[in-house]
Amino acid sequence: TAQYKPILAWFCVSVLLWTTLLLYAGGFTTSIRAGMAFLDWPLSNGSINPEGWLTETDKMAEHSHRILATGTGILCIILVIWLSIRESRAWLRRLGWASLLLVIFQGILGGARVVFDQQNTGGSGNLVAQTFAVLHGITAQFTFCILIAIALATSRRWIKNNGGLIESVPKNIRFWGLVTCGILFLQLLLGAMMRQANAGLAIQTFPLASPGSLLPETWDFRVAIHFAHRTGAVLVTICVAMFLGRIWASPATRRALAAPSIALVLLLALQIYLGALVIWSIRNSHVATIHMLTGAFVLAVAWTLTFLCHRDQFPESPEGTSRAMPTDKQPLVPAGGNP
Repeated sequence: TAQYKPILAWFCVSVLLWTTLLLYAGGFTTSIRAGMAFLDWPLSNGSINPEGWLTETDKMAEHSHRILATGTGILCIILVIWLSIRESRAWLRRLGWASLLLVIFQGILGGARVVFDQQNTGGSGNLVAQTFAVLHGITAQFTFCILIAIALATSRRWIKNNGGLIESVPKNIRFWGLVTCGILFLQLLLGAMMRQANAGLAIQTFPLASPGSLLPETWDFRVAIHFAHRTGAVLVTICVAMFLGRIWASPATRRALAAPSIALVLLLALQIYLGALVIWSIRNSHVATIHMLTGAFVLAVAWTLTFLCHRDQFPESPEGTSRAMPTDKQPLVPAGGNP
């Protein structure tokens, strides 16, 4: 059925929490440059319980990341089976399969990063390995967003509409939501490239890029990617402002989406501060990791808002009957909010 299933809903939330731990572990592994703590994959030094992984920081970071990734795969398998058995909405079952396939693909990308690293191939550069590492990181963001969509679609608020979700959202709000999410993906891609290129301190001052100027004095790839990431932060701020401005301009969307809108503003402010703190702390590994994780949360909340704004586009039954249509049990709620 398409009815609310509390145990399934809470399981989806649990998967999200587990995935958050995975994101942090992956970010911390990159921050301390421990991605090649083990030169083999999928085993670690030929073992599932390698020697020294509980006492050596780099090995603990990388092996914990691998364990959490395995757990995510298992949880997604359970989720796919659960949705296939209990859920009548075909699009939601497809999202479950998409999450599982992305987790598998992400694991392959992580393994390819190890296999093609210069320490294994003996090459003079590791551009191939870095490419796989960047793709591995950005695929995690896609996976996170799909799991958020599944959690939202199984929630009581989505199914019962008891949270005051509006039935129709102006197209300009939906447009700016999609634009904001797209720009955030590009910004996270730049961040992943910067982290893998070890360019976090390519520009060592903030907010100026050089004494008395917003532009760097000298340029190379690392400086360019760092400066592009800073410029992207300005563009993200503009897009978020445009998106939230349109949400708050409509009384119906303002009432329905007030809490996540405020959360997005607070997270964006925190993210900008953490970005500055990475420079001021001379790239403290914990600060850099929290900066990465907060960026994922900014995208998550923006995606949540966008997905909720498209709620009436998803059929709530296998026949395609949407809850946006009036029924005997649930009257249509007009934009003014009164039945």
